[in-house]
Amino acid sequence: MKFNLKSTKEIEESISRVVEICKENNLVFTEIRQKVFEIIIEHTKPIKAYEILDDLTKILGKSSHPPTVYRAIDFLIENGFIHKLNSINSYVVCFHPKIHKECYFLICKKCNIYQECCDKNLTDNIFKTADKRDFIVSNTTLEIEGHCQGCVEK
Repeated sequence: MKFNLKSTKEIEESISRVVEICKENNLVFTEIRQKVFEIIIEHTKPIKAYEILDDLTKILGKSSHPPTVYRAIDFLIENGFIHKLNSINSYVVCFHPKIHKECYFLICKKCNIYQECCDKNLTDNIFKTADKRDFIVSNTTLEIEGHCQGCVEK
């Protein structure tokens, strides 16, 4: 199973796709938003907000403030460009922005490597279950913790 190992080409294509989506939807992809997105996408593991803040400060060569980073994160989440992993309070890139909102994550408890997964049958079952209970789903993020093959083999 390939966990989120990203090539330079994949990173460049993802950034280009986000820029394209922003243009198509008249969204303002500011320099700060782009830098925050780039920081998140270049990490192989989920990254916390204050780690993003530290990286942003290094990149810009000047101090950044938490509200600046959180506003950028909010924009990126709202537009489907990144996900928040609530169980570890960290952020990861969305590998297929604007295709759908429903996905689930396999997260290694030992090394924090993650994989974003999509399964139409699982999504359909979640929506059917919610519908039977007169519940309207606004967001679905399922986090499954376990151990990646690399950690199992160690």
